[in-house]
Amino acid sequence: MKKSIIIWLSGISLLTGIHQLHAQYPSGDEVMDRMDQNMSAKTRVLTSKMVIHGPRSSRTIESKTWAEGDQKSYSEYLSPPREAGTKMLKLENSLWIYSPSTDRTIQISGHMLRQSVMGSDLSYEDMMDDATYKDHYDAVVIDEETLRDVKCWIVELNANSEDVTYQIRKIWMDKKKYIPLKEELYAKSGKLLKKTELFDFKRVGNRWFPGRMIFKDMLKTGDGTEFLIESIEFDVDIPEHIFTKASLR
Repeated sequence: MKKSIIIWLSGISLLTGIHQLHAQYPSGDEVMDRMDQNMSAKTRVLTSKMVIHGPRSSRTIESKTWAEGDQKSYSEYLSPPREAGTKMLKLENSLWIYSPSTDRTIQISGHMLRQSVMGSDLSYEDMMDDATYKDHYDAVVIDEETLRDVKCWIVELNANSEDVTYQIRKIWMDKKKYIPLKEELYAKSGKLLKKTELFDFKRVGNRWFPGRMIFKDMLKTGDGTEFLIESIEFDVDIPEHIFTKASLR
């Protein structure tokens, strides 16, 4: 009898220890909400460079982007000459591209969304990703880890529907600033498909925002695609005509 009581008490102690350990973690929704408060904005205007590091050489593409929330964005490519004048418009779930070389506007849809954007590690599906995690994923803090000398929560997001590009995501979130330092994107099978790392965070108004991001398609060769923010403004007025198909011509 005594032995049974000891085993029973040991089990209770173990369960209590496990409960206390997980009680120290914030909820996944809380972490994601705090990230959104830091990084989301009503509008954004930014200029950037996309450096595509191929297996043999690298090339740089400059662009300017206007965005309203997560549903509207308009980008114009400025250089090099081969890409200059190309324009891209996203309106909710639709994406159009204007090419000056053909003087045509085409809608990107279906299997075309899986194609690479100008040879980069980003697909058109990635460009369409509105990052509304709460609408499509269940978030749980599964662990903590120090990444680049920063203490982070590791948040795992599992899709609650099939209508997403990536079924599983993992985010390394700075515990103090609630900014993401790394994200891994997985297939339903658990295979790692893509990885993003964020660097050089700067204070912009009341937000922390990365100055450099590296995207890596784990199924491609090369050293990934580097995204450099040259300038960024938040919550500025953007003329409504910017987000129309007429702006593409």
